[in-house]
Amino acid sequence: MHPKGCIFAILVGMEIDILQLVVVFGVILISMTLHEAMHAFVAFWLGDDTAQREGRLTLNPIKHIDPFLTIILPLGLALVGAPIFGGAKPVPFRPDMVKGGDWGAALVALGGPLTNLLIAFISFGIWVVVGAPITGVGGLILSTMVTVNLGFFLFNIIPIPPLDGSRVLYALAPEFVRTGMRFIEQYGLILVFALVLLAGPLLGSYMTTAINFCIDIFSSVFRL
Repeated sequence: MHPKGCIFAILVGMEIDILQLVVVFGVILISMTLHEAMHAFVAFWLGDDTAQREGRLTLNPIKHIDPFLTIILPLGLALVGAPIFGGAKPVPFRPDMVKGGDWGAALVALGGPLTNLLIAFISFGIWVVVGAPITGVGGLILSTMVTVNLGFFLFNIIPIPPLDGSRVLYALAPEFVRTGMRFIEQYGLILVFALVLLAGPLLGSYMTTAINFCIDIFSSVFRL
């Protein structure tokens, strides 16, 4: 099994105007780049230089952009008022070259979403320190940084191949489950699209509840 870390984001129920569209796209681009670069960095740190050799150990967003998943799809969905989701080019890595075996591979996968969780936490902290609630463009950027990055984190930890959470499940699962996961991974992208399209309301409920839960935890940390 040679999985590739891949970021997906989903924003549910947002009405987007032009300014919000620009901010959302900019935040997605930055957050996506950090997510993918961290996959590559953790893999390199654990002994696999595959991503580095393919030019993915970089903060250059152009190296991580998938024209359809990163640009056309999320902007098109935003324009029609649909739930927004998208992705980036998967970062390649070889589990057989990573120190720590399956748990090393799980660490590579978790590097991306945990980075997004950290970005969301820091953005929320800045929002509080600067003087919450913040209005205007600054407030829009910070609030979007929080929600987009929590969206990245919460969606990507769902344990369905090729989402990052599946690597943790793979490390824990017995062999017969791993065999099933290897089969599912061949159709992973199709499965993700089916999940979003067919289970939209359920997914939206999960995302909204989980994002609010995370924000409540952030608020308790900063004593809001």
